[in-house]
Amino acid sequence: MIGYGKAAAALAAAVLRHLPGPFIGLASVPKGYEAGQEHVLQNAGIRLFAAGHPLPDANSVQAAHCALSLLRTATSRDRVLFLATGGGSATLAAPLPPLTLQDKQDIVRHLVLSGAPIEDINLVRRHLSAVKGGRLAAAARQAGRRATFVISDVVGDDPALVASGPSIPATPSPEAARAILTRHRAPHQTKWEAVLAGLACAGREAEPDSCDPVFLLATGADLLQTAATIAQSAGLDVIDLGDRITGDAEETGRAHAALARRLLTTRRAPCLVLSGGELTVRVRHAAGRGGPNLTYLAAMLQELRGEQGIAALAADTDGRDGSSGHAGGVITAQSWQKLQEEGMSVHAFLAANETLQLFTHLDGLLATGPIPLNVNDFRAILVVPHHG
Repeated sequence: MIGYGKAAAALAAAVLRHLPGPFIGLASVPKGYEAGQEHVLQNAGIRLFAAGHPLPDANSVQAAHCALSLLRTATSRDRVLFLATGGGSATLAAPLPPLTLQDKQDIVRHLVLSGAPIEDINLVRRHLSAVKGGRLAAAARQAGRRATFVISDVVGDDPALVASGPSIPATPSPEAARAILTRHRAPHQTKWEAVLAGLACAGREAEPDSCDPVFLLATGADLLQTAATIAQSAGLDVIDLGDRITGDAEETGRAHAALARRLLTTRRAPCLVLSGGELTVRVRHAAGRGGPNLTYLAAMLQELRGEQGIAALAADTDGRDGSSGHAGGVITAQSWQKLQEEGMSVHAFLAANETLQLFTHLDGLLATGPIPLNVNDFRAILVVPHHG
């Protein structure tokens, strides 16, 4: 059993409870996501790594090499189970030579700060890694059976994109990776050019040849459906905007504020507007602290300007919204009132990418600690019409 990502320890413990063993293997999770499973996994022969995130570290490299070594010993009598969860791109790292771990960190950090979409970043990761894009599963080609359990943190729920798909076959596309790296002027060009040139020369030999089963265990849509059921049982109407909302956090926040305003006048009964997906933030100041969900809420707050009858919550389901250290936050009409009393400007906080500081002032932070799950963002807007 090889697990990677934020839910890997919790999922590995669940597998141990429900599937017959014995097992050997490992789970590599971001620091803080051990989920209290250290002794359970250790006693069952599963080694637990606490690795770097969002950038890989030495533990990420050690976990990847341990996984490769273990999988290469698999025989036709063995069954291999991969546990793929969000965050696994960082917790398993094996840069292809001549790239080093530091080079890989520099490249990923540069792409993030350049505003590259996560899909592009993960495509690059797949091409510069000895474990991503199906290469991890290829190490266990002698195994009798291989399967992957997935908890999806990607819009569209493509298993090949979760954790950059270590166990999912992906046809190499060096030219696509080169275009992304060139467009964003990524550092260490000589080295990544050498890696991509090697993949291009390998041609079809680089393509994984697996058709192993993949089981999707949980998605953002599942979370929204659960939330809708709870809301409806409490007597609320529900408007589900879906789990595939992407784009700029500020623009989406303003659009959702406008929608909430319209619902105030067109609805008679209270309703809950649900949405998921993955929003992005325009990084103007790299030193700023915050995240997409706090940015979304700040934009809503600025647009609503204390409108009565509207409250909103937005959070990352892994318990960490960007660099904020918190899951997300909440706003109400009183949030705007407090801003006015203290003479603060939402625009100034947004311009400085300091939404953490804004919500600290508002006492509007949602603090959960690390959650061993990641099905992307969760947003809920409560609209209570004045005549409702």
